[in-house]
Amino acid sequence: MADASALCSVEDALAALLAETPLMPSEMVNSEGAFHRVLAESVTAQLDVPPFANSAMDGYALYHGDAGRVLPVSQRITAGAQPDRLALDSCARIFTGGLMPEGADTVVMQEKVEETPQGIRFPQSIPRYNNVRPQGSDVQAGSRLLSAGTRLDAAALGHLAGQGVTRLRVRRRPRIALLSTGDEIIEPGQPLRPGQIYNTNRPMLRALLESFGAEVSIVAAVPDQAQRTRQLLASSAADADLVVTTGGVSVGEEDHVKAAIESLGQLDVWRLAMKPGKPLAIGRIPDAAGGSTVLVGLPGNPVSSFVGAWLFLRPLLGHMLDCAELKELPCLRANADFTTSTGPRRHYMRVSLAFSSEGIKAHAYPDQNSGVLSSCVGADALAVIPPDTRIEPGDAVECLWLSAG
Repeated sequence: MADASALCSVEDALAALLAETPLMPSEMVNSEGAFHRVLAESVTAQLDVPPFANSAMDGYALYHGDAGRVLPVSQRITAGAQPDRLALDSCARIFTGGLMPEGADTVVMQEKVEETPQGIRFPQSIPRYNNVRPQGSDVQAGSRLLSAGTRLDAAALGHLAGQGVTRLRVRRRPRIALLSTGDEIIEPGQPLRPGQIYNTNRPMLRALLESFGAEVSIVAAVPDQAQRTRQLLASSAADADLVVTTGGVSVGEEDHVKAAIESLGQLDVWRLAMKPGKPLAIGRIPDAAGGSTVLVGLPGNPVSSFVGAWLFLRPLLGHMLDCAELKELPCLRANADFTTSTGPRRHYMRVSLAFSSEGIKAHAYPDQNSGVLSSCVGADALAVIPPDTRIEPGDAVECLWLSAG
């Protein structure tokens, strides 16, 4: 068994990864295509929302002092119409969203009034400003609408549309080179020969990277050849903001990625005190501009790549985009419904969470082997089990919620 003291902790590895993290430059984009982009600058409201006092209900608008009376209907106000000033001793038929007429300050919903031959009979007890949305009650002009670093979800885009915004300054998506190593790896769609397996890491990691806000711009297979590995790493580092590899970082004779990093640039981290994912490499390779490009070498086992992506690639991209939402995974406390024991490395178990009035329960996939990708299907959290620990059902465990943000 490897000496855990010789392995790098997850915290130290993450700190090394984030050291001198490049911040992506900004660019202008159309708001219609800005879903999940990250704001590079704060947005100030230019308009009140709503821009005018309007009715929250279909009903009748009146002056509050006329409550309890029978009033004739002097006008009809639909949404989008420009009303006249409310005539004295009258009410107005008004519909949801309709602009409140001058002289009216209250709306009574149509179900609460009585229609008579003389007009509309209103109840005596009516709160003033009832069913009226005041101007600026949601957003006031001059206030901060959204802060820099906000990841734009559907609600945020609707919020911006309410201001008439059509262009936004956002962080450019990091360009990722995603390289797969291993002569035994072939792409789905090709016939399998003896000794070959399909590439599960590429589609999985591509989907994760894109959900974390990146753009996978280079995709390539790296043969098990030392010189070709160096060539592909060097060319990828020249054209990408981040290089991600799978496989080739262990100690086998055909594992060339670690040696290539050391020959081209510098290896900051190799071999972590975690399970799964011990053979994980972090380094830097010179780029075309005289700087360096970060490289994250994930293990070839698919579960190790899956866990490594959540623990390292997500926070790295969060820092590159200056997005707090992506920098840390949400942490929950749950009660285990499983039994496990750990050795000298911290274990990240794939679990599903069940929420009830009694609390949160973590259900572990029965086979936690690093090659069992089915343990990740349906997993919505990683239960973090400290080294040299035994967990029994009912014990509290820390769970990292797998949220792409």
